[in-house]
Amino acid sequence: MCKNMSLLFLSGLCTLLAGCGAELSVPQLKGTVASTSNPLVAQYTVAAGCKGQAMVEFGPDTTYGRSTSWFPLAGAYKRTAILVAGMRAGTTYHMRAQAQCSADTLTTDDTTFTTGALPSAPAFPALKVTRPDPPQHNSEGPGIELIDTIGPTANLMQLYFTDRDANPIWFYNVDPGFYPFTVKQLPNGHFILSLTNPQQSSGSILREVDLAGGTVRDLSIDGLKQKAQTAGFDFEPAGFHHDLLPLDNGHLILLVNCFKDFTNLPGYTGTITLQGDAVIDLDQNWNPVWAWNSFDSLDVNRHLAPFLTNNVLDWTHSNALVYSPSDGNILISMRHQSWILKLDYNNGAGTGNVLWRLGYQGDFALTQAGVPTDDPSLWFSFQHFPTVIEQSGSNTTLGVWDNGDYRVLTNSGALCTIQVSTNCFSRATIFKVDESSMVADLSWEYLPGNLSVWGGSLVQLENGNVEFDLNAPFVAPAPDVASEVQEVTQTSTPELIWKMDIPVPMFAYRAYRVPSLYPGVTWQY
Repeated sequence: MCKNMSLLFLSGLCTLLAGCGAELSVPQLKGTVASTSNPLVAQYTVAAGCKGQAMVEFGPDTTYGRSTSWFPLAGAYKRTAILVAGMRAGTTYHMRAQAQCSADTLTTDDTTFTTGALPSAPAFPALKVTRPDPPQHNSEGPGIELIDTIGPTANLMQLYFTDRDANPIWFYNVDPGFYPFTVKQLPNGHFILSLTNPQQSSGSILREVDLAGGTVRDLSIDGLKQKAQTAGFDFEPAGFHHDLLPLDNGHLILLVNCFKDFTNLPGYTGTITLQGDAVIDLDQNWNPVWAWNSFDSLDVNRHLAPFLTNNVLDWTHSNALVYSPSDGNILISMRHQSWILKLDYNNGAGTGNVLWRLGYQGDFALTQAGVPTDDPSLWFSFQHFPTVIEQSGSNTTLGVWDNGDYRVLTNSGALCTIQVSTNCFSRATIFKVDESSMVADLSWEYLPGNLSVWGGSLVQLENGNVEFDLNAPFVAPAPDVASEVQEVTQTSTPELIWKMDIPVPMFAYRAYRVPSLYPGVTWQY
């Protein structure tokens, strides 16, 4: 009988067997740790005799300091694998699992895991972090840095996260020759990537990966073309680009290129091809269920800059998608129109109509700190990365990285030109948009003193500070600086709290702070 008891215990059945003497004492939570294909990621396997949920705490010592999300436990000692990420290379970490089963909280013994080395290629850039002296970490917004770099050659494309001391703590090996346009976290804890190879006609991939970098599923642009044709869309998606938007219901909103020929447009003779944008909504199975096409909604005669290459005019050049929680609609940032549009998406039931256009020659009157103004230079120009900071009724607070290229300087239409950079400037801006009065108020701005020619991002942090990525400066703020990420106070005279310099030639298309590598979890430092 006692021999059989041992076998039953190993099979996960916690039983008290008659005739064996004293009651059997069974550990309720077991944990083991192993390496993965990513040298910075561990797999912690948890088994519990009870149903509930578990997470893993980890850190350089037994105070831990960081944790994963909670994951469900099936009980009966069925195993749950938790990927643990957010660790520096070549470092020993302490780990333990914690489980909650009904009213009980269970904890495994402490164990250690040593991360591997960073890959030698592509080489990670030598990042430099600057803080006030003495540093005051409690004045920094919590979280870690997402960095999406684009270089002049295929081996300089990188997608990674760092801690706020500039140590890489997660990376994804981008396919050779592909640009990592964007990465977003999914509600299930995976990442969704948009990868593009400009040298391949079909070189555009949508990919879901887990924390170890393993591919969960992917969709090529050719696969999307077939699905769009089956759905009866009036355009052909030509490539994923710049941004995508995961929704809490499992849908994905995609930004894709599309093309259409026109004859004798103002300023052009003969037939030219316009490159526009389309938005596609994929359901949980990645089938298209809704779409919007820029050619159906906007004036093709409006061109703010002559971006004609090989007889193709880059007409809209959208670069960001933002969900509006208050009404279920979508904002789309169009760089070459210097507009942010609101589309009637209505959580998939919308008409696709353009509800409004925010920006120069748009639908809103402009004020600055509540004072009306007709100064066109106060609008954003060739912007990147609008973010919804707050919403209340008809009011939305938007953060926008204002690159400033081709900024309209006067009411006569005079433009700033990059070649004469003294009249071009970039800004971190916050606009308060009131849809009831159709007034947009420039409530806060900060001019760091450099022109960010392309790329960039802006977020308001949990503590109210603003972080922005000044990418591709026309005049470098310091030798060999390709991008400079700054955290400043949101005050009338902003103070620098934290700064990260990214060296040439690794331009940070986007660099911004996120709470952690796990949904619903914030790492303080």
